[in-house]
Amino acid sequence: MRRLLVLVGAIVLVDTMFFTALTPLLPHYVDELDLGKGGAGVLQAMYPLGALVAAIPGGMAAARFGVKPTVLIGLTLLAVTTTAFGLANSVWALDLARFLQGVSSAFSWTGSLAWLVAGSAPGRRGQLIGSAFGAAIAGALFGPVLGAIASYTGTGPAFGAVAVLALVLAAAAWRTPAARPEEPQPVRMLFRSLGVRRIQIPMWLCLLPALLFGNLSVLAPLRLSDLGWGAAAVGATYLVMAGFEAAWAPILGRASDHFGRLRPLRAALLASTVVTLLLPWPQSAWLLALVIVSAGFAFGSFWTPAMSMITDEAETVGLDYGYAFALVNIAWAPGQAGGAAIGGAVASATSDKVVYLGLSCLCFLTLLAISSYSETAAPLAAEP
Repeated sequence: MRRLLVLVGAIVLVDTMFFTALTPLLPHYVDELDLGKGGAGVLQAMYPLGALVAAIPGGMAAARFGVKPTVLIGLTLLAVTTTAFGLANSVWALDLARFLQGVSSAFSWTGSLAWLVAGSAPGRRGQLIGSAFGAAIAGALFGPVLGAIASYTGTGPAFGAVAVLALVLAAAAWRTPAARPEEPQPVRMLFRSLGVRRIQIPMWLCLLPALLFGNLSVLAPLRLSDLGWGAAAVGATYLVMAGFEAAWAPILGRASDHFGRLRPLRAALLASTVVTLLLPWPQSAWLLALVIVSAGFAFGSFWTPAMSMITDEAETVGLDYGYAFALVNIAWAPGQAGGAAIGGAVASATSDKVVYLGLSCLCFLTLLAISSYSETAAPLAAEP
């Protein structure tokens, strides 16, 4: 299990590294290609849009052919698309490469996390997902650094290094044993689960932080740039934010196993309600950076308990883990894409304040809605 956890952690780390590498480069692309906030939002949104389109095919691949082939498809496509993005020099080429990289992510994330959870006990599920997600956040930590390096060395060499890492991981995955499905589940099981209320709730709790992060990934770096910070300083801000998240995720996973998924989720909702209200007001780049780090910590506290809750509920209805993580992608992708594209467009038409106020209200209303909700899986602390 330890070897598998290391492999899965490395896969999601490399994948997330490229996703977040764009953040410090956004001001560069806005200036060079005349994107504006709306165009920057579209570029950010292409990755989660690709993940959304490939969510069901990725789940079907894991459920029918097994987790290893699904991971290999994702990593191979990651290597190709990362190289293409590094060499692209037009808006349409960047958008297309970003979209296809999202497709690769749907396969690698679904396959690798289903691989990990299938071999774990329910009482350790949150801890393992938290550890893997901590590795993913470490990738988010290094992604802005990679983007900052690319702003000096050029995107081709910097992103080419990520492509090489993806191929190395594909070779490691090829050599790791994995079980194949004995009786592949039909895809109608996935569609049927979408109508189950107990699955809809944790899916919303995966969509909401994606919506929050989607807005933050567009509006925050552009605001820091307006306040005088360059790509390196923007990258450093996200480096600190991801560092806190990466250290927190495994701790949060153990806590969600012991005390249940809903306690940390309610705390994340309350914290996100407050910090989102604060985001549009700082007039100092240093103060804004502090609020951005706090926001990332609050938003990131959703992922581990919400994803664990989806697997808990999927298990109760007999859903394959590949389909369970397809549900995560189906929830995450429209939130991330909508947050980036719609948030950027609304901010251009009105102001950042309007966007952040709306998000704060959404968090508060969700907190009220789940105040009396009880989860299916009993926390370990409640067991005799």
